[in-house]
Amino acid sequence: MTWTDFVGWMDENKIILIAVTCTVVGAGGCLVALRVWLQGPSCRSKARLNGKTVVITGCNTGIGKETARDLSSRGARVVMLCRDLQKAKLAAEEIHKETGNAVVVYPLDLASLQSVRETAAKLKDAEPRIHILINNAGVMMCPRWETKDGFEMQLGTNHLGHFLLTMLLLDQLKASAPSRIINVSSIAHTRSGVTTYSLHPGVVQTDLGRHIHQSVNEFIHWAFHFFGNFFFKTVKKGAQTTIYCAIDERIATHTGKYYSDCAEKEPHPRGICDEDARRLWDTSLQLVELGQYNV
Repeated sequence: MTWTDFVGWMDENKIILIAVTCTVVGAGGCLVALRVWLQGPSCRSKARLNGKTVVITGCNTGIGKETARDLSSRGARVVMLCRDLQKAKLAAEEIHKETGNAVVVYPLDLASLQSVRETAAKLKDAEPRIHILINNAGVMMCPRWETKDGFEMQLGTNHLGHFLLTMLLLDQLKASAPSRIINVSSIAHTRSGVTTYSLHPGVVQTDLGRHIHQSVNEFIHWAFHFFGNFFFKTVKKGAQTTIYCAIDERIATHTGKYYSDCAEKEPHPRGICDEDARRLWDTSLQLVELGQYNV
C-alpha cells in the first residue's frame, strides 16, 4: 500500500477511526478513574505529635513503615518493634534522615510470648509514657506453622502476641492519657482514658501476602500480583486509615469503633457480639497466662 492509498483509506474510514480512538481513550480514562477511586481517601488532619511517643509493631516495611514515616514527620518519637532487626535499623535510619526526629528499634517476635514479655519489660524502663500503640504486624495464609508456644501461627502472631503486648503496656498508655490503641478492639479500656480502634486498611500490595504462593497454584499467585499492581492500594494509601485513627481529633473519644477508608464503618455482627467478645477475652487471658487481669 502506497502512502497515497493509506491516506485514502484513512479518509474513507475516519468515522470508524474516530470511534475506535474515543473508545480507547474513554476506556483508559475509566481505568484511571477506577484506580484513583480504589486508592481511597487520605488522612487530612494536620495534627502534630511533638512530645508524643508512638510504638508500632512490624514497621520495617509496608504499611507500618509508611505509618512510622508519617507520624515521625509530625514530630513523634517513634519506637519500632520488629523481628528483623537489620531491616528495622535500615528503615529507622531512613526515616530519621527524612524527618530529623528520634526513631528507635527494639526486637520483638510476636510468635514468642517470651519475646513479647522481654520487649515489654524493656519498654517499661525506657519508655515510661506511650501515647499511641499501633499493632500493625501480622501474617496471612502461611503454612500450618506453630509459634514457639505451640499456637497456630496466625492466631499466635496476629492476636495473642499483640494481646499480651497491649496488656503489658496498658499502664504506660493509661499514664499518658489521652492515648490510643490502634488495631485492638476489646472491652478493657472503658473510662481509662485510652481509646481503641479497629480498622481495615484496604487491599494493599505488601509483604503480608508473601506466603500466598504456598497456598495457591502458580497462576493464581501470578494473577494476584499482576492485577494487584493496578487494583490494590499503594502502601502510602494503605497507611491512611491507620494514621487517621492515630491522630484525627474528631474521633478522639470514639472508642471501640471500626474504620475503613478514613471513616467509621459497620463491622460484621459477630464483631460486636458481647458474648463472643467476653469469651475471646477470657480465653486470651488464659492462653497468655495473665489470669484475671484487672484493667
